[in-house]
Amino acid sequence: MYRTIARRANTLLALASIAVALTTSQNSPAQNAVDVKPTPQQTAWQDMEFGVILHFGTNTFLDREWGDGTADPKVFNPTQLNTDQWMKAIKASGAKYVVMVAKHHDGFCLWPTGQTDYSIKASPWKDGKGDLVREAANAARANGLRFGIYLSPWDRHEPKYKDSAEYDKYYNAELEELVQRYGDLAEFWLDGAGSAGHVYNFPKIIETLRTYQPNTIVFADTALFEYGDARWAGDESGSVGYQVWNVIDRHGYLRWRPIEVDTPLRNVHWFWHPKDEKSLKSLPDLLDSYENSVGHGGQWMLGVAPDDRGLLPDSDVARLRELGDALQQRYSHSLLQQHLPVDNNVTNALDGNTDTFWSAPAGSHAATLEVKLAKPVTFDHAMTMEWLVEGQQIQRYSIDAWTDGAWHTIVQSEAIGHKKIDRFPAVTAQRVRLNILTSAGEARIREFGLFRLDETATAAK
Repeated sequence: MYRTIARRANTLLALASIAVALTTSQNSPAQNAVDVKPTPQQTAWQDMEFGVILHFGTNTFLDREWGDGTADPKVFNPTQLNTDQWMKAIKASGAKYVVMVAKHHDGFCLWPTGQTDYSIKASPWKDGKGDLVREAANAARANGLRFGIYLSPWDRHEPKYKDSAEYDKYYNAELEELVQRYGDLAEFWLDGAGSAGHVYNFPKIIETLRTYQPNTIVFADTALFEYGDARWAGDESGSVGYQVWNVIDRHGYLRWRPIEVDTPLRNVHWFWHPKDEKSLKSLPDLLDSYENSVGHGGQWMLGVAPDDRGLLPDSDVARLRELGDALQQRYSHSLLQQHLPVDNNVTNALDGNTDTFWSAPAGSHAATLEVKLAKPVTFDHAMTMEWLVEGQQIQRYSIDAWTDGAWHTIVQSEAIGHKKIDRFPAVTAQRVRLNILTSAGEARIREFGLFRLDETATAAK
């Protein structure tokens, strides 16, 4: 989905005029990262943790991943399309929001745009009177999911694409339709695929988004980092192989840019393909992806694709439900909820309520959160969440267990961020502590939990 996009030479100048799209304030290079805080919109988005992106279009009917813009609109004719079926399956997976690909790189539009005839208006589906984006948006919200939109900048069909200025007008007109017709958007995707050498007026795109959708989170890949509220992990493996820091340096300016980790439900394929059942990822693979994305402080974006009937295949529906059931089983009950009486401050990190948090002593740069249980428990996973409203503070930490009359470190790592899931060989202990070894400011912990999962994981295989 991703390739390099050319950027305007005046990017830095544009940043100053659209600061609302970036962070709550301008930041100088001398500022410490601890001073950079997320917007309320960014923290709300990070709290959703897991979304789904839907790919469906002419490619679905032609066994393609990358359309070239020449497909006849008449090939788009799903005979059993049911967006409610999609959203029920997505809801069952544990996802909190869905992003609809309204236009992929082939330029075919899934809503009745007034900008081109290359859309569902020219298809036989519903005699050209359908609006798939509206159906998807309505079904998502009816099933308790938030809704977002992907609109590809690269357009392999539109003749105006050869003229950057003319295409800017065209793209912005499409964008204005989408941001005004389909309610509040949780996320808007800017994909950098396929546009090497083309110049876009991204400041205008961002201005339009901020005018009509001030609360949407703009996801932008590595080519468009100047414009996004969230950044790409760098590949589509579904795993983050490094410590995630929400604050990153962009041209000498510190910005809060949480990371999104995208991967398809079927290996390699974002669109549905016939005779492709073997590519469906296993439940252990999906759980591993979750733990290496959400569990590394990132946002997990899972690609799901309806088939040429307009339905999610039965195998995909079943796998999504298995995923949701497994996540619920694995992480819904922390062993630390069996703790002996502690003060209210510690309770705030153990109560399963992410609106409360434990605070380290004022002015501290190291601290310890210790818990004693009613009886020894065996655990092999720990889940820790940092309170990020005041910024990402924790730099180094350890998790220690009291065994054989002494404290023993079972995990030592860097960066907690929104959520950190640590895995380790099973340990049995009655006393456990989270040791904040170094923090830029006062550490705050929303949740600290222990889980016994290796038996669950073995059963899933």
